[in-house]
Amino acid sequence: MVATRGHPEDISEADASPSKQTPTRVRKAKWAHTPSNLTLIWLMISLPLVAWDTGYVLLRPHSMPGGWAHKPIWGPYELYGKIDYIYGWKAFNEHNGFTAAQGFMNVVESLFYIYYLYILHVYGKAPPAPGRRAPKPSKIGFLGEERYLSGKMAGVAVIVLYTSSVMTVSKTVLYGETFLLSAKHMLIFSGLNEFFSGFENIGHNDLLTLIPLWIIPK
Repeated sequence: MVATRGHPEDISEADASPSKQTPTRVRKAKWAHTPSNLTLIWLMISLPLVAWDTGYVLLRPHSMPGGWAHKPIWGPYELYGKIDYIYGWKAFNEHNGFTAAQGFMNVVESLFYIYYLYILHVYGKAPPAPGRRAPKPSKIGFLGEERYLSGKMAGVAVIVLYTSSVMTVSKTVLYGETFLLSAKHMLIFSGLNEFFSGFENIGHNDLLTLIPLWIIPK
C-alpha cells in the first residue's frame, strides 16, 4: 500500500589525501514515505462508506425503519437488516452488543486514517524525484496532491497507517468475508463471527440472495 525510500541529507567526502587513509563516511539519509495511488483511492472510497455504516449502527433505533433518521440516508438498511439480522431488529431487540462494538471500532479505525491524511497534508512535500506518486488533484481532488514525508513524521504516518490497516483486516476477518464451508454443505463467504455462531444471522438466506446482497457489499 505504501512506498518508502531514502533521500540523501548530509554527505561528507573523505579526505582527499590518500596518505591519511581517512575512512569514507557513510551517506546519511532520511527515511521517507510516499503514499501509493491505491492507498489514497481506497481511503477516498472507504472512509465515507464506513461513516455511513457507523452512523446507522450508533444511531439505532432512530436510523432503523420507522425512525426519524431512517430515510433517505439509511433507507437501504431496511432490506439489509432482513438479510443480515445483526443489522436488523432481531439483534437490536436482543441487546446484541456486537453491532455497536463493531461500530465503535469503526470510529477508532477511521480516526487513525484521518490522522494519517492530516499528517500527509500538513507535513507532506512535493516529491523531489520520480516515484510512485499520487493521482493528480484534477482526478480525485485534494487527496490526489503529490506528497511525500521524510524523517520522524514519515515514521509516524506509516505506523498510524499500518495500525489502522491491521484493524481493517481484523474486522474483515471477524465479520466480513473469509472462504468457509457452511453447515449447509455449500461453499459461501462468511466471517468468523457467523461461522462460530452457526450462521445465526445470515443462515436463513440462500446463496443466490447472499451473493448480491451480502457478499458483494461486504
